[in-house]
Amino acid sequence: MHSLDHQVLSVLQNWVENNIQAWFCTIVRTHGSSPRPAGSLMACNQSGQVVGSLSGGCVEDDLLEKLQSGWFSRYPQLIEYGLSAEENARLGLPCGGYMTVLVEQMGHSDLKDLVKINTALGNRKCIERSLDLISGQRHLMPTEYFKPIAFNEHRFVQVYGPGYTLLLVGAGQIAGCLVQMANMMDYRVLVTDPRADKLDDFKNHILAPSSDCECINQMPDDVVREYANDPFSIVITLTHDPRIDDMALMEALAQDNFYVGSLGSVRTTENRIERLRQLQLEEAQIARLHAPVGLAIGSKTAPEIAVAILAELTQMRRAQEKVSPNRY
Repeated sequence: MHSLDHQVLSVLQNWVENNIQAWFCTIVRTHGSSPRPAGSLMACNQSGQVVGSLSGGCVEDDLLEKLQSGWFSRYPQLIEYGLSAEENARLGLPCGGYMTVLVEQMGHSDLKDLVKINTALGNRKCIERSLDLISGQRHLMPTEYFKPIAFNEHRFVQVYGPGYTLLLVGAGQIAGCLVQMANMMDYRVLVTDPRADKLDDFKNHILAPSSDCECINQMPDDVVREYANDPFSIVITLTHDPRIDDMALMEALAQDNFYVGSLGSVRTTENRIERLRQLQLEEAQIARLHAPVGLAIGSKTAPEIAVAILAELTQMRRAQEKVSPNRY
């Protein structure tokens, strides 16, 4: 199950392989309100086919018209949208917001790089692509972790691949739904459970054939320590078994990760917090816990709970993007 970025890059590779004139467009900078975040991708070709999105509206149409008419004199080139209230109204952009779009013409000389990128994405690996905006030279290198885009007047760097590691503690129906949805949202998903029988049942009967995750049969605190200890890591406990969940939470709340959440009712959460206090976690660490996990949307079923969890993560990620720079 591919992420949107992988879909864009796969289609772009197909066009290049078939000698179809194509362009690769990336939002490299935003200011104020923007329909899409920096790093969003779109590809289009001479026939008017478009995959991906920059605004979900008229920006794509305007850019495609410019490309088809030969408006650009060179590549790579930057174009800004939303520099006036009139243009914002015409393009359907939020008032006061603007975006800078990088446009690259892609040809057969780019095919090797596209194959490498898509191979990495197919293997759920990260790969870094840098572009010299003056010379047009491009360079690829493997990288272990995702990082935000970097952009200035001379250079643009973007990492393609899973943006966040989502570690799910507890192999069950909710984990199965989360894996499916999180794959589409470009998370690297890990499922851990110290109960071998539960993990085997998850792999054989719950995990959808199209889903992509790594299943780890180890003690949860060890897995957190090894795989979910950086600012792009998320830990969510799902078992309702304090002997499993609390081990993961003790380690996760002490790490420098992005988010720690735990499934359970308000009463279950109160009991969990009291246990964490008895385990001598600091109040500041306990305060990092998101519990009950997910947005309060009245979710009951496993798919609804998965939606609520991913909605909360999306909300927090977007808030983080507003305060994170996207340039050197």
